[in-house]
Amino acid sequence: LSHNQRKRKMKIAAVFVSSLAVASAFAPAQNGRVSTELAADKTPFFQRVFGMDLFSPVATQNDYGARNKKGLGLAKISSKSYVPAGLTAAEYQKIRDKDEDKKNKFYQKNVAKAGKFIDYTDFYMKRGTDTSDAWFKSPTNGHRMAKTKYDFSGSKQEDKNYDGSL
Repeated sequence: LSHNQRKRKMKIAAVFVSSLAVASAFAPAQNGRVSTELAADKTPFFQRVFGMDLFSPVATQNDYGARNKKGLGLAKISSKSYVPAGLTAAEYQKIRDKDEDKKNKFYQKNVAKAGKFIDYTDFYMKRGTDTSDAWFKSPTNGHRMAKTKYDFSGSKQEDKNYDGSL
């Protein structure tokens, strides 16, 4: 085919494709709505979404104290591990194990306290708030004071005295 014949065939093909596009643009729309319903389950979408229990496989994973069941632990030191200068790997592992034990004991102490609360009603009755206002005249205004490490009453001499050194 010559160059002019190829050009003519391409023009005819372009006109044919464009006429199909124009004809389909003015074609009547389909009647009815496209169904978005799932064939198997007829429950409403939001009911299915809000009814999901994502924690059902492991229902206790967020309970206080569940950290013990997760198999978390300190990795052992390998040949590629960091070991501080001046320590052997065994000495460093011993220090890390001691720190891990301390952390676990503290966690267990907090787990043991979980769910134990002071009943506010009992506190309220014991304070006498329901019968008189004597609690308001007390030095603490009815508040419970926390224990402190030091004696702030002034009865003990806990300050370091000047010993002449600089």
